[in-house]
Amino acid sequence: MTSSTQPKSMNQEAKRVAVASAIGTTIEWYDFFIYGTAAALVFAPQFFPQVSELTGTLASFATFAIGFIARPLGGIVMGHFGDRIGRKSMLVWSLMLMGIGTVVIGLLPTYAQIGVWAPILLVLMRCVQGFGLGGEWGGAVLMSVEHAPDKRRGFFGGFVAFGLPTGIVLSNLVFLIVTSLVTPSEFTDWAWRVPFLFGALLVVVGLFIRLRIAESPVFERLEQHRRVPIVDVLRTDLRKVLLAAGSYVGMSGIGYIVIVYFVSYANRQLGIPTPTVLTMLIFASVAFAIGVVFFARLSDRIGRRKVMVWGCAAHAVWALIFFPLADTKSIPLIAIDLIMILALQSAYIGPQPAMFAELFSTGMRYSGASLSLTLGTILGGAVTPLIATALYGATGSSWSIAAYVFLISLITLGCQLALKETYEKAL
Repeated sequence: MTSSTQPKSMNQEAKRVAVASAIGTTIEWYDFFIYGTAAALVFAPQFFPQVSELTGTLASFATFAIGFIARPLGGIVMGHFGDRIGRKSMLVWSLMLMGIGTVVIGLLPTYAQIGVWAPILLVLMRCVQGFGLGGEWGGAVLMSVEHAPDKRRGFFGGFVAFGLPTGIVLSNLVFLIVTSLVTPSEFTDWAWRVPFLFGALLVVVGLFIRLRIAESPVFERLEQHRRVPIVDVLRTDLRKVLLAAGSYVGMSGIGYIVIVYFVSYANRQLGIPTPTVLTMLIFASVAFAIGVVFFARLSDRIGRRKVMVWGCAAHAVWALIFFPLADTKSIPLIAIDLIMILALQSAYIGPQPAMFAELFSTGMRYSGASLSLTLGTILGGAVTPLIATALYGATGSSWSIAAYVFLISLITLGCQLALKETYEKAL
């Protein structure tokens, strides 16, 4: 059916599912991003006090990267069961796992209290978070896109993408409030735990919403579920998986440069107070959210590929000048810098959910979309804060980081150019 002939009740259910997906994804990204902010600000002295400041920061970002390594496993396992028994149940499990990992991190003893077990438990909980998030994105995307009217899949998929910037806003807002209410020493000692414990309340809200939505109608119409979807997708659509993953490498990498690494860089190298950095990121993320909605809707009119290719090209240019502009230490220029880099990124992120869903057939769509995203994230976002820290430590200059992010931006652009248009494809 086209969007003009679909029953009103189906459209209402599609809207309800899209809103539920956006809320749930926001909560999961909140859980994931507060870890990144804490890794940039406080994990080095709390969990790695026995080493130098640079080594402690590297170790903190390494534990951040470990969460991404667990994501493909979560994507594979939840993608398998999502393609066999349904999308909805996997979304509930992913949210529960993220919530458990986040709350336990907020309760963990530090190195001073239990020694080496503190970083070990931190890594373990980070793996739980990564496993949960690995199955989240694919399930949320498919629930939104497979419920959507045919001509509005980009817009409805954009609700899931919208959860990314809103998760950034929420996580930075909570940290901003906490850092404003306590002294720096109190924040380092105990107040950093508050954002993690607050995540428990958000998870309860998310579970209440997700348990009330209906299963994907496209999945329910599937007559035969594949026995091993991940094997099928690797055998028949490996090229698509690799290109889709490659198209996300630069976007993921630069995204985590901005959201995670830049908090530490601005504070320690540029001398900008943490509350000021977090405030600028909040405003930039609002621009990101607006851009996601705009470009998701635009992709329904002119196509996913065209919007994403132009977004990748513009993003690559700005990635090259991001650090030189930030190094001016001008607050207005840095604010514009952050707004521009995230606004340009939204041209890719907005249409991405619909495009990744449309690349694969129903019986292996969860597995294919999840694997593509998690591979791209590992090669991009997982290691980028770690690489950026090491590059600056080795060269003492941000130009080495700028060269690196420009290179991965070119990889993203090349892979996106190699992918075909999908927006007129029937699900």
